[in-house]
Amino acid sequence: MAATATWERTDAGYTGVEPTADWAREVRRLADERDAVLLAHNYQLPEIQDVAHHTGDSLALSRIAANSSASTIVFCGVHFMAETAKILGPEKTVLIPDARAGCSLADSITADELRAWKAEHPGAVVVSYVNTTAEVKAETDICCTSSNAVDVVRSIPADRDVLFCPDQFLGAHVKRETGRENLHIWAGECHVHAGINGPELADRAAANPDADLFIHPECGCATSALYLAGEGIVAKERVKILSTGDMLTAAKETGARSVLVATEVGMLHQLRRAAPEIDFRAVNDRASCRYMKMITPAALLRCLREGADEVHVPADVADRARASVERMIAIGKPGGGE
Repeated sequence: MAATATWERTDAGYTGVEPTADWAREVRRLADERDAVLLAHNYQLPEIQDVAHHTGDSLALSRIAANSSASTIVFCGVHFMAETAKILGPEKTVLIPDARAGCSLADSITADELRAWKAEHPGAVVVSYVNTTAEVKAETDICCTSSNAVDVVRSIPADRDVLFCPDQFLGAHVKRETGRENLHIWAGECHVHAGINGPELADRAAANPDADLFIHPECGCATSALYLAGEGIVAKERVKILSTGDMLTAAKETGARSVLVATEVGMLHQLRRAAPEIDFRAVNDRASCRYMKMITPAALLRCLREGADEVHVPADVADRARASVERMIAIGKPGGGE
């Protein structure tokens, strides 16, 4: 099958290849032939996660890419993630199986918009989530992840204004935790996480009163989760606001027999592998990112056969963007990528 397989390009991604055992063997063979390491984000299709050499969140995978001895990185994720790998490993060839795999959150602020915002707040420190384009990172003072955003903002002198972008829900979480009044938040969002709403969470929590709640801070329901805990509707110790990386850690440590998960549904695959004895269920089982799912078995096979699609970041942009990521790492715990 693998030697003769062909694919078709559609608006939703490349199709026409089934993820059989032959496909998996061919993918690994081609990776060896190209001296490539296969990286898959936690939100990828299960078969993509299973064939990868490494699975994780975007920043963790980018750091693996930078430290890998492989000359080629195949990043199964969305475009800004492959860009970050290129920024941290400029000497490597970085491929993404479908360059059309974008990100609604990264697209919610452009470099021009950030420059205009900075002009309105001269002297402010710009903190950008790693879920941004290389051009936005280049205009940023310090990057952050969902697990270290609070620590990054706390590291900034209290008298300095902070511009936090692009995710409004993560920004609200940081403002809640720090109590910082001079934190200005950009009104961006991930369309998938924003769609996981409070009433939906409340209904699922009421139907599963013994379940832990794993809530990603990008979610529109994060405030509702804290409200449920504050009102005693859900025990406070059961509500956990976590990055994807921290969800995996919590899965191995929780004593709960069931967990409701508020993030993109691809995360359930890794959680179930980490703790198969726990019943993990999505708060919203429709929370699937169409961009993440553009990395199909056909796209990966095409990528390895044709060396497509290669990711490039201009050297001057990469140098400035790299500085903002390195400042984040220097602050302390880098944490999970999202």
